[in-house]
Amino acid sequence: MTDGVLPAPPGPTRGQRFRARIVAAFARLLVVLPEAPVNALGRAAGALWYRVAPDRAARARHNLLRVAQYIRSEGLGGEVIRAAATDDQRLEGVVRSAFGQAVRYYLDMARLPGRSIDDLERRLLVETPETVADAFGTAGPMVFVSMHFGAVEYPALFAVARTGRHVTAPMETLADPALQAWIARTRSSVGVDIVGLRDARRVLTQTLNDGGIVGMVADRNVAGGTVDVPFFGAPAPLPMGPALLAMEHGLPIWVAAVRRSHGGRYCGQLRRVDIPTEGQRRTRLVAAMTGVARAMEESIAEAPDQWWSVFSPIWPDLDPEARGGSGKLEAGPAR
Repeated sequence: MTDGVLPAPPGPTRGQRFRARIVAAFARLLVVLPEAPVNALGRAAGALWYRVAPDRAARARHNLLRVAQYIRSEGLGGEVIRAAATDDQRLEGVVRSAFGQAVRYYLDMARLPGRSIDDLERRLLVETPETVADAFGTAGPMVFVSMHFGAVEYPALFAVARTGRHVTAPMETLADPALQAWIARTRSSVGVDIVGLRDARRVLTQTLNDGGIVGMVADRNVAGGTVDVPFFGAPAPLPMGPALLAMEHGLPIWVAAVRRSHGGRYCGQLRRVDIPTEGQRRTRLVAAMTGVARAMEESIAEAPDQWWSVFSPIWPDLDPEARGGSGKLEAGPAR
């Protein structure tokens, strides 16, 4: 570094560029291949991943047991996940399914350039039409929260389709710049503009100031800046960024979730979380994120095996690493 100028980040290596080209070529193939056999292959890959990653499976097992017990106590979710609270065999089935669903996430992301608005309208069943009408009834800045759940890009694709505007969303900087560039291009193909975590607060604030749309994931600690709120019955450090941005701009938070259904279809839900207007700032912040956590619980309860955050630290009492943050937004192949 000279004269106070930071050196440019290193460019991709030859090996990284080659790997990114292979990934891009494979993604283009996925766009044109029939989905049914590809999804079957994804399930098979998930089954193999489950067998070769016992540590990852153990973390998912502990996390999903907590989820199942809470869902049972609250009367949420379906029969399978409620039964998993007391039946080890049912619980293990949910754990195995979670691996396959995580692979499906990557397949869905790779297919994004082949998705169109017409395709979205045909595939997506909106289960909360009144809330959707409320959210998109007036033009202006919007704060969306999603989870590492289901088809995570679909809420942004839906927002772009309804508003004609891009969604700005943060993403961590990967060690592989070529792969990072491919992910950014893939997401931008459906109207999602990626910003690094280091610049996220500034860029997201400016986006809202300009009347734009921001989207964030908020179901676990990634990079610090958290507040402890009840989440599936136990305190969890969740990112406070969505509440801070919403408070500063006088906006509600819209919690969006899209889960996979049968036959290549998807089910989407949107929930509104209002920010308290009175009380101390910290109290309002905690109340807002408590509301976000509750909204996320209700969506996740529909298909807990599609919540791939179960492979990461979430609750400090189960995993002390949850307090420091995973440092990763994506669902990686390693523990």
